[in-house]
Amino acid sequence: MARKILILLLFLPLLGNAQKDVTSGLVLPIQGVKVRTTVYEGDTIPYVVLPAISCYTEKVFRNKRQQAAWDRTKYNVKKVYPYAILAAAKLKEYDRILSQMSESERERYTKVAENQLKEEFSDQLKQLSVNQGRILIKLIDRETGKTTYSVVKDMRGSFSAFMWQGVALMFNSSLKSEYDPQGDDKAIEEAIKLVENGDF
Repeated sequence: MARKILILLLFLPLLGNAQKDVTSGLVLPIQGVKVRTTVYEGDTIPYVVLPAISCYTEKVFRNKRQQAAWDRTKYNVKKVYPYAILAAAKLKEYDRILSQMSESERERYTKVAENQLKEEFSDQLKQLSVNQGRILIKLIDRETGKTTYSVVKDMRGSFSAFMWQGVALMFNSSLKSEYDPQGDDKAIEEAIKLVENGDF
């Protein structure tokens, strides 16, 4: 019996609603964090939404050539990914504006918008390498859900899309390339995750 009383006396301070501040000798109320709750199987429990995180291991390469290819992919993705994000935002904005216009107004607006984009981004995009251009074509499809060919066709017409496709083919590329994160573009997707998480 004495043993049970001794155990009770040891744990009694833990059962109370106060903590003792060792430095000042004051008794303070227990501090806590307010969280949402949810009812699960008849019991109310805390409900905390944690941000998603990506876990990955360091890549293992069979040779230096593989590592150099991975480093190049990361570099190229980091360089062109902002342009793909911007292209998706601009396309959404243009679609919203053009949907409220007549055909003649659409043509005028498209020409003005194209000139503004050329003025703002032409010099930067001309400095991209061929590989960076290929990655940008894929990333535009990833961000917009449309191939670059479809985007050009919608904005400038079938003839312009055909002409630009011909130019792309001269550089062993295609504006009709679709993004495949599980297949051919798996390395690009991994590099995007690194860029988005700020790990590269």
